[in-house]
Amino acid sequence: LHLLRKDLFQNQGLHQSVKPSILSTFGDIAMAIGPVYTKYLQVVIHILKQASEATVDKNDYEMLDYFNELREGILEAYSGIVQGLKGEDTANNQLEQLRPYLQIILQLIISVSEDRDKTDSLTCCACGLIGDVVTGYGSSVKNLVQFDSIADLLSQGRRSRISKTKSMAHWASKEMKKINAL
Repeated sequence: LHLLRKDLFQNQGLHQSVKPSILSTFGDIAMAIGPVYTKYLQVVIHILKQASEATVDKNDYEMLDYFNELREGILEAYSGIVQGLKGEDTANNQLEQLRPYLQIILQLIISVSEDRDKTDSLTCCACGLIGDVVTGYGSSVKNLVQFDSIADLLSQGRRSRISKTKSMAHWASKEMKKINAL
């Protein structure tokens, strides 16, 4: 992973279109191996955080598309990590290992929410991650997710014309209502 981290951001020969897929694969791996993923968590979070700090010229539409795809890959990775660490067996739940990084994850979600150039697909991924975090942590994250920008993102998702985004936002909103009722 350390070699991948270096190559992913410094290798000029690696085409940028590959990077979002590589990032989302971290989530796939977490879901496949489950709570054992904790031993890779620190390195992977560092890679995802580094990738999420990328910026692009908003006037360059090709780079803007890439930027949205990159953040989609990051959000998908985080969702997979949350689901993988939660696991299917509550006795093996390792989500607490991710708690120190929740602020990083929520900052990305807020950044996506406030971006006027986000795609519908990116909105869908962000809503899904909100739902995963709230489902995984329950009322213990209530104060962390009570931001107007998160509520706005869910509202935008519910109004989407794309059924996948709309259903993901409705699901995440229902999960938010559950913790708010507690």
